[in-house]
Amino acid sequence: MSKLPNIGTSIFTIMSKMAAEHNAINLSQGFPNFPVDKRLTDIIAKLASENVHQYTPMSGYPPLLLKIAKLTNQSYSRVIDPEKEILVTAGATQGIFTAITALIKADDEVIILDPSYDCYEAPVLLCNAKPIRVALNDDYTPNWENIENACSSKTKMIIINNPHNPTGKILKQADFEALEKILDKYPNMLLLSDEVYEYITFEEKHISTNNREKLINRSIIISSFGKSFHITGWKIGYLIAPENLMIEIKKVHQFLVFSVNSICQVAISEYLEVVSTDDIKKMYQEKRDYFRGLLHGSRFKLMPCEGTYFQVASFAEISNESDINFCKRLITEHGVAAIPISTFYGDGKDLSLIRFCFAKDNATLEAAAKRLCSI
Repeated sequence: MSKLPNIGTSIFTIMSKMAAEHNAINLSQGFPNFPVDKRLTDIIAKLASENVHQYTPMSGYPPLLLKIAKLTNQSYSRVIDPEKEILVTAGATQGIFTAITALIKADDEVIILDPSYDCYEAPVLLCNAKPIRVALNDDYTPNWENIENACSSKTKMIIINNPHNPTGKILKQADFEALEKILDKYPNMLLLSDEVYEYITFEEKHISTNNREKLINRSIIISSFGKSFHITGWKIGYLIAPENLMIEIKKVHQFLVFSVNSICQVAISEYLEVVSTDDIKKMYQEKRDYFRGLLHGSRFKLMPCEGTYFQVASFAEISNESDINFCKRLITEHGVAAIPISTFYGDGKDLSLIRFCFAKDNATLEAAAKRLCSI
């Protein structure tokens, strides 16, 4: 009998497979197709012949832990203990899975805000706990009244994703104040803050849970070098948590992966000495603006994109079919792959919205836009 009877193949796999079968331009799955920074590839080439190929310590390569602590301090003015409060993970998804399975027990409840990334629910179910799906407002702002009403004495964790995949929204000061009031009422509730796109925000500055003094002692914060440095295949992430939570998380981590890719950790540690997070933001803002400009003459209505490398668009003026069927037809008839937003909802809520990934080179964006503007 399946432990996850209602979970099948992810929509990302399905759409990428269809895109390959129909030779479509793949703007569905969130991976960049442009070259990695030459400074990073040069570091990797140099390290290949050095003695960096064996296990690192379980928590991570010690110089990298120091660099993460320094980056966190520079970005958020938070001082963290690199030995006790940081864990390098095999991608953010492994960090999320590890944290949930370490801290959630049977019959606990976990608040998940929809639309939500698809990796949150499975570990909750595997813990024999109960995911409580609460929809955001239709403009993708949190409805804090509904969220508070969904909380109870059984609620052990709330998961936020900021900047938000798939919508590109970011949380504001008032959102954190509302969140803090809820957690004040439930002293045993933890916060899992998925911030893998933290360095990809645009007009407004990203507010991190690292900035919130009232939250940091009960929060697990998830970050991703794969997303930040467009090296998604390296699967290198990290989480930050107070020592009492980290002790429990490491108990699971040591039997899940034990330690993470050694050469990649060493390479990122060296790369952090030369890379600027401001350059990452600037590059993606230029890509967002370029892609939005290319679609200006289309019949798609573009939603605001405050962060991430995803653009949500409405096709309501083009078709009244379901977003899943529209995305399939977009591939088979027009040669462009996107992701239907309804698949991010527990109840399949369909608002005629789809998600494009603009983390692509300009030639790819131009070719895709030409096809989209012809619809």
